[in-house]
Formats: sequence, structure tokens, C-alpha cells
Amino acid sequence: MKQNTLSIHSENILPIIKKWLYSDKDIFIRELVSNACDALNKVKILRDQSQVSAQDSDFKVSIQIDKEKKTLVIADTGIGMTDAEVEKYIAQIAFSGAEEFVQKYKSQTDKDPIIGHFGLGFYSAYMVAKQVDIDTLSFTPGATPVFWSCDGTSTYSMDIGQRKERGTEITLHLDDESLEYLEEYKLLELLNRFCRFMPFPIEVNGKPLGNQSPLWLKSAADCTEREYLEFYRFLFPMDPDPIFWIHLNVDYPFHLQGILYFPKIHRRFDTNESTIKLFCNRVFVSDNCRDVLPDYLMVLRGAIDSPDIPLNVSRSYLQVDKNVRQLSAHISKKICDRLATLYKTDREKFLASWADVEMLIKLGTLQDEKFYDRVKDFLLWKNSEGNWTTAGEYLERNPGGKVLYAVEDRAGSIVQLYRDKKVEILFANAYIDTAILSFLEDKLSCKFQRVDGAIDETLLDSSREKTLLDSEGKTEASRIADFIRHSLNRPEIEVEAKSLASDQLPGLLVLKEEERRIRDYMAMTQGKPMPHLLSKKTFVVNTNSKLVQAISRLQHKQPDVASELARHLFDLSLLTQRELEPKEAEQVLARQTTVLEKLASLIA
Repeated sequence: MKQNTLSIHSENILPIIKKWLYSDKDIFIRELVSNACDALNKVKILRDQSQVSAQDSDFKVSIQIDKEKKTLVIADTGIGMTDAEVEKYIAQIAFSGAEEFVQKYKSQTDKDPIIGHFGLGFYSAYMVAKQVDIDTLSFTPGATPVFWSCDGTSTYSMDIGQRKERGTEITLHLDDESLEYLEEYKLLELLNRFCRFMPFPIEVNGKPLGNQSPLWLKSAADCTEREYLEFYRFLFPMDPDPIFWIHLNVDYPFHLQGILYFPKIHRRFDTNESTIKLFCNRVFVSDNCRDVLPDYLMVLRGAIDSPDIPLNVSRSYLQVDKNVRQLSAHISKKICDRLATLYKTDREKFLASWADVEMLIKLGTLQDEKFYDRVKDFLLWKNSEGNWTTAGEYLERNPGGKVLYAVEDRAGSIVQLYRDKKVEILFANAYIDTAILSFLEDKLSCKFQRVDGAIDETLLDSSREKTLLDSEGKTEASRIADFIRHSLNRPEIEVEAKSLASDQLPGLLVLKEEERRIRDYMAMTQGKPMPHLLSKKTFVVNTNSKLVQAISRLQHKQPDVASELARHLFDLSLLTQRELEPKEAEQVLARQTTVLEKLASLIA
């Protein structure tokens, strides 16, 4: 059997790096500035080891633009390189000097982490440059400056350099397709995006960038409310202030720091919008954290920084593994803990913030069993008495396994009937509640019943039922039902006449609970209301209503007017219960006008 060693030729690999390694060529500035910061960090570590003399004021990254020469220069006062190190770290593609340095000074780099890992960041320069020059001087005493130059082919040249001070200067001779990077505003835009939290000062044409230390590096105990709010405004300048936040600082089983904010939900809020920024050792990686956080936490805003997040070789996106899943579960637990603490210690603030945290809690309940177990004690609804309660607490107060609920703006006068009877109702107003109720039915072994899904026995007054039979063997109630059914002339609508306990509600539309949930679910997934998706409904009229009784009397004297009033009664129910389709509005208005005209003619 013949064995050999795989070989990689630079003339083959460089075009691949230039065209395919990075998804966005803007990233070159991030990679080169990151390398410069690594070089500065190495000097700090060596200074702490008493191997080099340096002042904090010496540490900076300088970027110079020369439009005439079409060059971009990134310079640092970092560790520099000898000619042997240039051969080792630059000429050998994918040999990471950072990786070797980390192994040598591991105890120090845990405190001041090195950014680079793969040894390919430098070659991102060839996405925008036709030639790259390096002029570098090592920190080692008596070192000779080194000049290295390569035009992106497999050959390069080396000579004695011109640099007089420790550090490295990289000159990019931009190609004609990349001259936009000679515009200062363009560079500042990229630096603010990728490098705003780099650990060392950055200058562009002698002007400081204004990068700052991220607030997540401070202990939560040392951060003030003002600092949290200012940091939020720095990250999201166009947003209103958040309602509260959680400061993450995890050392085991992985390293993670960050601040997550609970934003105020506004009309333009989009749960698909990228609102959590991902960093690795203070270097911006992505504004898409969908692989780090579950969907239900994507309504949050903020920043997460972790050196343990596995990135692809271009540091452009995540590679999901066990660490990412553990990290996701840990953040979810921290969020639950923060919500639970707020609920227990400042319930007034929690309830005032319910509209902003409700969606997160309910989505988490549906998507994560552990999340539900942690939040079930504050999975809340407001009831008809104006108090906040859980479904479990409702069932303790109302034995029997049935939970009555209503959608507040669609219940009409029926809620008042229940209030009059001292029967408790929960208000399930969120569009996601349809799914939540089905979920809780299984968890709590109960049944949720919407108030307009059936006529509850407590609403009936049997003592006033119209049970007297006429010569045809029909009761007054059945005659009223027959007349209204005939007047509506809608085969899909069944009509029933019942004796309700209150005289105030003339009628209501009833749709079975199971059918309503199917309709609501389909409307939710389709993204628009579909009131007539299931058309089989029951119209219940109240025989004790003065309006219904007037219709009954008029059906013999003025049958046309009585029919118009019957249709008017049905339209009122549609309007009250938000069951009217927009296209029917004009027809309803026309019928309203007709019935008013006929009533006016009777009076005249």
C-alpha cells in the first residue's frame, strides 16, 4: 500500500481565499484590525511578564488613506515580527501565530484573550488589494526590520524594512474594483460595525474612532441603570428605552458575557428582525443569533460575547455544536430566573410590563417544555374582575375542569351577563392564545370554553321560557326562531331562541370551540383574519329582549319592517363580535339605512 502526504499549493489556495472564503469582502478591515489588536495584546502580556517595556499610551491602531497612491495602511505598535516569523506566520498560509502564542502564554491569554485562531485573516486583504506590503519590526532587542511583499500569486519578496519602531505596518494597494474603501466615511462605517468594541484605540487619518469598552465586561454590581440605558441607546439609537435587562456573565461550562434587554414592543416591531449582536472576543461576528438563542428569545435585544462559540473559518457565522445548544439552554434559564425574580420582588412593574413580555413567555411555553415549567407560575391572564391570575389558580377557585374565557374586544355584552352572575372569565386577547389554551388543556387536564362558543346554563332563565304551545304545537320561542331564520335567508346560519337571564343582550353569534380554534389557527398561519373560513354558525336570540319581542309582534302587522329589524339584529351581533368581513360593511350600512327609513315612516 502506497502512502503520501496531501499538499496545498498557494497558487491554488489564494484564489479560493480571495473569492470564496469570506461571504462579505468588507470583513477584510475587521480581520486586519483584529490582527493589529492581537499584536498589541501580546505586547501587554509580555510587559506583564517583564519581557518588554511599553506604556498604555503607546498602544493604538492607525489607519491611513492615500487616494493618490490608492493605498490603505493599517499600522500598530504591537509585537512585530522577525524575518523568521514572517516566513512562518505570513508565508505559511493558515499557520496561526495567535494559536502558538496562546499555548505559550496560556495563563495570561485567559485574562486578555487573543482574537485570531485560524491564521487566514491576513489573506482577506487580497479580496480588495492587488498587492500587499508588510513593514514590521519585532520587539526583540537588536531586531532588524523586515519588508515583505506579495501580489497575490504564489511568489513573494522579502528584504530589510524601513520601520524604526516596534510594530507592523500593512499597506494595501487597492484594486480598481475596491476604491470605495478609500472613502473615509466608508471605512468609518465598517469600523463602527465591526470594531467599535476593540480593546485599543483606533485612528483613521489621525482622528480617533471613538470605540469603547463594552459594558458587559463590567460586573453587574458595578453597573448603574444609567449605564445600561446609555449602552442600549448606543446599540439601538432609534429605539425607545427598554423595560428591563439581564446581565450575563458565565464562566462554566463555557465563557459567555453579554447584556440582553427586554424592549418595548412597538407597532413596527418585527420578530424576524436581527436584534441581538454576536461577538467573539469583542469582535463583531453577526447580528443573527438564531443558532444561539431559541426563537422565542428573538424578541430580545442586546449583545452576546463568547470565545467558545464555534465559528466557521472565516468567522462569519456559527457552526452549531453541543456548546451552542448548552449556551442556548443556559441563556433561556437566566431569562426565566430574571422574570421570576421580577414577578416576586416587583409585581407591579412586572404587570406593567406584561404587554412587552407576554409574547416571549407564551412562545417559550409552546416551544420549550423546561421553559414552561419555569414560567407557569406567572403565565397570566386578566380576569373579568380586573385581577391577574393563572389558569391553575382559576381552576382552584372554579372547580369542574372548565375555564371560561373571552377575547375582550369581541365578547360584546355577554361578558356583562357573566359578571352579573358572578362567574369568572379570563381574557385571552393575544393571537397566540389559541395555541396556548390547547397546550394548557393537556397540562392542566381541563377544557377552555369561549363565552360565545356555547350558551352556558348559568345564562339561562328557565322561569321565563316561552313554553306555551299554539294551535300548531309550536312555542313562541320556536316561532321567533323560524321568523328570524326566514328573514336572514342564510342556510349556513342556524337560529335558536332562548330565554336569557338578562334582557340587555338581544342576540349573539355562537361558533363551536373546536371550529373556532381551527379557524383562528389558520388565520394566524395565513397572517390575516378569516372570519368566514368556517361558515356554520348559530345565531341565538334572546326571547326576553325588548327588541326581539318587538320583532315578534311586528311580524304579523309589518312583516317587511320585522324582517329588516331581524337582519339588523344579526348585523349588530356581527359588528359586536368582530365577525363582519370588510367587504360586507357597505351592505350592512345600506340595510341600516333601510330599516331606519321604514321605522321613521311608521312614526310619521
